[in-house]
Amino acid sequence: MRKNQKGFSLIELLIVVSIILIIAAIAIPNLISARMAANESSSVASLRTLQTACETYSSYYGVGYPAALANMSPAAVPSSTSADLIDSNLASGTKSGYSFVYTPGAPDVNGFISSYTINANPLSSSTGTRYFYVDQSAVLTYAYGAPAAITDTPL
Repeated sequence: MRKNQKGFSLIELLIVVSIILIIAAIAIPNLISARMAANESSSVASLRTLQTACETYSSYYGVGYPAALANMSPAAVPSSTSADLIDSNLASGTKSGYSFVYTPGAPDVNGFISSYTINANPLSSSTGTRYFYVDQSAVLTYAYGAPAAITDTPL
């Protein structure tokens, strides 16, 4: 070997690349699980927001709970058809890797809706593992592997 040689040998470069790959193999699963936990936390917060918006809608408009998520969507002038209680992402039904399914109860003869259910379901197994549920009782429950219901474990 010459004393004036500049640069790295192939062995040195291979060692550096292998060390980087080992660090990546350790870090990537942790990053994925942290992202899933963040998505689950966001979906729980979104369910709480939706539950509060439903209660606000019911008390302000006096027509019961909304017939759809769109009834609580942003509007320039709030009304019972677009109450400006939630953001457009949440009104679309998807946010942070979760799908939000709002189901109103059956209206009575006067059109008054006295119940609702909201499910938050992960869009894939990489966005979350828990399914969440809330209804007018404000008890948030979760389940693994299938959509949650009121009979599942409270959060």
